[in-house]
Amino acid sequence: MTDTPSRVEKGLAARRKVLGDEYVDGAMKNCWDFAQQFQAFITEFCWDGVWNRPGLGHRERSLINLGMIAALNRSAELETHVKAAINNGVTPEEIREAFIQVTAYCGVPAGVECFRVARKAFADLGLDV
Repeated sequence: MTDTPSRVEKGLAARRKVLGDEYVDGAMKNCWDFAQQFQAFITEFCWDGVWNRPGLGHRERSLINLGMIAALNRSAELETHVKAAINNGVTPEEIREAFIQVTAYCGVPAGVECFRVARKAFADLGLDV
């Protein structure tokens, strides 16, 4: 047996750092048997394989995620990643700028949704912006 953490363990550590223990614990608790392999897959390949790569920090990866998730119109995931971006040191002003850029490239309805989601996420975090 080795003391080297597995990719799932390293991915889980990154996931906890970005999203917070409360979110990850909830995701794991609410995961049903059918989705267990999916959770392991995203933890290993997304969280270790991407988030732990050198070259970009979590802050930069958060900004990229905001744009991609907004473009895909995935509001629930966008809210999670707005909170994660704040946790990773992205400022509300930088999030605003990212969402203005989303509006220019993805359209006004996408931008409106971004700002609606951000308002809720900021309120949940107790940010007065």
